[in-house]
Amino acid sequence: MENNRNYFVAIALSVLILVAWQFFYVNPRIEKDRIAAEQAQQAQQIEAQQGGQPTAPGESIPGQSPPGGGTTPGAGESREQAIAKSPRVEIDTPALTGSINLTGARFDDLKLKGYHETVDPKSPIITLFSPAETADGYFTEIGYIGNDATGSVPGPQTVWTLSGGDKLTAATPVTLTYTNEKGITFRRTISVDDRYMFQIVDSIKNGTSEPVSLSSYGRVTRFNKPTTPSVYVLHEGFIGVADGSLQEVKYSKVEDNQPVEPGKSTGGGWLGITDKYWAATIVPPQQTPFDIRFSHFTDGRARYQSDYKSDAVTVAAGQSAEVKNLVFAGAKEVPVVDNYEVAYSIPNFDKLIDWGWFYFITKPMFKMMDFFFHLFGNFGVAILITTIVVKLIFFPLANKQYASMANMKKVQPKMEELKKKFGDDRMGLQQAMMQLYKEEKINPLAGCWPILIQIPVFFALYKVIYITIEMRHAPFFGWIRDLSAPDPTTIINLFGLLPFDAPAFLHLGVWPLIMGITMFLQMRMNPTPPDPTQAMLFTWMPVVFTFMLASFPAGLVIYWAWNNTLSIVQQSIIMKRQGVKVELIDNLKSLFSKKPKPAE
Repeated sequence: MENNRNYFVAIALSVLILVAWQFFYVNPRIEKDRIAAEQAQQAQQIEAQQGGQPTAPGESIPGQSPPGGGTTPGAGESREQAIAKSPRVEIDTPALTGSINLTGARFDDLKLKGYHETVDPKSPIITLFSPAETADGYFTEIGYIGNDATGSVPGPQTVWTLSGGDKLTAATPVTLTYTNEKGITFRRTISVDDRYMFQIVDSIKNGTSEPVSLSSYGRVTRFNKPTTPSVYVLHEGFIGVADGSLQEVKYSKVEDNQPVEPGKSTGGGWLGITDKYWAATIVPPQQTPFDIRFSHFTDGRARYQSDYKSDAVTVAAGQSAEVKNLVFAGAKEVPVVDNYEVAYSIPNFDKLIDWGWFYFITKPMFKMMDFFFHLFGNFGVAILITTIVVKLIFFPLANKQYASMANMKKVQPKMEELKKKFGDDRMGLQQAMMQLYKEEKINPLAGCWPILIQIPVFFALYKVIYITIEMRHAPFFGWIRDLSAPDPTTIINLFGLLPFDAPAFLHLGVWPLIMGITMFLQMRMNPTPPDPTQAMLFTWMPVVFTFMLASFPAGLVIYWAWNNTLSIVQQSIIMKRQGVKVELIDNLKSLFSKKPKPAE
């Protein structure tokens, strides 16, 4: 029992360290990032008001001098003004609405029909892409890099001609054409499925009398970062796969050491920019080697860019060549992303979703929760059932843990006798206790390993609830309208009865309180430690956890409270089977009595 107590004391101290680290390091860092983001946004607005002239976006094409033109006016225009001033092709699918800018054939106007900014279904739908002329400019573009022999090739300022179709839908592609001064014709067919994948197929016909060589490029460019500070368990920023190797680069890294060049991909891959729930990526032609680059540009107007440049393709005189790019722009829905990986043979595309180190646990856990969601129609219920399944999986280990704790309690009187016998002779006491463990067939570490093994499972569940878009705005019952957000209630204003908001550090909702109570009861299932310091830690640990989890997603807190409840029931049954008294009622009585109950 002493070893188990020491183990829990170590956990308590670790938790205190984590809380201190969260309070003194992580929270100030998040606040610093938030202020920096606000200052950057204010700077963009000031620049817009002053009519600043950013450098041509074309200058950021990898490995190439800037193509002619491409200068973007300052970010002084509204989204509606920027969209209205250029010829466009409408996009209308079950999942997307927006338009393609015929200048540059650029995807710079895209909204997601199925997602709203808040839990209110009347709130605006999510805007993913916006024109470069706006403060929140964000776009994807496919073009070419030529030479004197090719003449001008499609780039940022190329005005394409709509030659087929009048609206891009899941059933009707559109065709754009451009013929340059040398007689080279580019025919671009753009199609889209009913979710988020665009196909851009270019047919290049060489109408000259000589062979020409040209390289394709693609870029995802944005002029801001997410306003919500990133969390260390989630990657937001540049992402890609080169030759099967996942590349994740944070915004801060390219700001400090730019550009970051993962290298040439000869076996396929993809690249882009990812947020918590949304992403924009390009899948270049997989048969042609290409270079990937992640950059941050400050030449005029700051912007972040993920781009590629392919090796040159030669088109013989009078012949044609075909170049195919894929563009994903939308929500990172797990089944959709997984399907794209298989359907288009995109290597490791499922890692667009940040499953983390415990990928082999995290993703199967989501699959299980998603199965129960489709069965019962509520992700909160799915979490409860998943918890039961996890408890069943770990049932043998938990049995060993609780049986070991029960056996340790049974021999506690003998241990107390040994302590009196050996007094200050710690070496002799240790040897006698080891002999006692051997005689009683007790492994003092048996109660520790099940807890350690379950830590990755808990972390995996946290990842699932935090990162998957399926959890976003997923309701439970009552006041929980979003399982991915903290419990919105707080005891400070009597759960909304008083007309004021509680400070963030005092925010303590109903479910964190329920979790704290269940944790307190679970810890009272065992005898009160005789050492006053240990007893104090055992008393305060549930309080610390209650405040620590108050800011965690409600789904995770519900899981922990439910898991504690199941553990109390399970431990009670096992202790009774072992012939050991359940200490819960007596410990509660002794806690509130003047005279503490002595340890048995």
